[in-house]
Amino acid sequence: MEDSLFKKEREDLPLAVRMQPRTLGEFVGQEHILGEGKLLRRLIEADRISSLIFYGPPGTGKTALAQIIASTTSAHFLSINAISSNVEELRKVIQEAQQRKQIEGKRTILFIDEIHHFNKNQQYVLLSDIEKRNLILIGATIHNPFFSLISPLLSRSSIFEFKPLTEQEIALILERAINDKERGFGKLNLVVEEKAIRFLAKVCEGDARRALNALEIGVITTPLNPEGKICYDIKVAEESIQKKVVIYDRAEDGHYDTISAFIKSMRGSDPDATLYWLAKMLCAGEDVRFIARRIAICAAEDVGNADPNALVVANAALQISEFIGLPEARIPLAQAAVYIATAPKSNAVYKGIELAVQDIEKARVAQVPKHLRVSSYKGAERLGRGGYKYSHNYPGHFVRQEYLPLNKRYYQPTDLGYEKVIKQRLESLYPSESRMQR
Repeated sequence: MEDSLFKKEREDLPLAVRMQPRTLGEFVGQEHILGEGKLLRRLIEADRISSLIFYGPPGTGKTALAQIIASTTSAHFLSINAISSNVEELRKVIQEAQQRKQIEGKRTILFIDEIHHFNKNQQYVLLSDIEKRNLILIGATIHNPFFSLISPLLSRSSIFEFKPLTEQEIALILERAINDKERGFGKLNLVVEEKAIRFLAKVCEGDARRALNALEIGVITTPLNPEGKICYDIKVAEESIQKKVVIYDRAEDGHYDTISAFIKSMRGSDPDATLYWLAKMLCAGEDVRFIARRIAICAAEDVGNADPNALVVANAALQISEFIGLPEARIPLAQAAVYIATAPKSNAVYKGIELAVQDIEKARVAQVPKHLRVSSYKGAERLGRGGYKYSHNYPGHFVRQEYLPLNKRYYQPTDLGYEKVIKQRLESLYPSESRMQR
């Protein structure tokens, strides 16, 4: 009777839960950390794990691996979720772990799912007992732990990054679920198109849970055909999978990594990569103003005077995108981003201002030459002010005089784009000598 109740309870669980791997042999993916001979695998097999942080996108096996450790370890295993837990519960768990170690000599492994939801105070509660090995922590998070966890906790833990599963690995997991008679759909009269499997494996973005959920939804909602079979074809697969979720957290590394790729693609003169990363940010709901500001900064920093019009285009995109909003704002943003990506590049202005700022911050600040100081007030001449030569009174609207009392050259134009014209003009103004010799 108890076995039948347990079986009924298990059948009521979602397919993704029923198909969780029970052993390392069943675990699919993460070969870079769990392959034969890899450190994490050796630690688990020897039951000698220390505190661990599992970090990676959803549906990649973080919780599943923790369950495998729970079923194989001789230590006492506890599991909590950071969303519903609090300091009081943590202190109770720690106290029990201390007593268990003192009385039974038994270790306690505490698995904290979604550990990034713990605030700093909650994280600090764990530190002392992790240090004393009263508690072995396994934390799982989809967020970059270097952003979401305190440094002392990170220094006491080994961090293992889980990667999105490959299409082949997702397909293997789906096939197991289709054929498994105990936990999957192996007892059903089910026909699944290979094309549907490939489709799910591709669009689920490396998330096994999402792929299994789509398979389950399609199977349980598709009526039997005249032959008494459930046909899971590409049409059913397309209906079963929800709208693609772009993995992109605006407060974490999804945000920073993508904007970094976007900027580097513009700087690297690759318009196709530029449009792809722009599209990802737009689909993920990134702030249009943030994107436009980064385009403007790239125009000034990486294009500069090689094409001065790039900054004009970027500024126009910033103003227009704020005025019209999405979805139309994607067009001027794309135009500006592609313009910058395909423009000639020069960071001479950026390097120049950086050098000048360094001199201001680290060296003695130069005094303004007397002939450049204000001399329009009475008594200025008595103070030695005056003597400034008004450029427009001279041929070519140029006259040589000292503007900087330092032997420095900050702006060094390149031979690229319009900056080549600038370089030629400066050389004509200061023939056969550097601008440092004004």
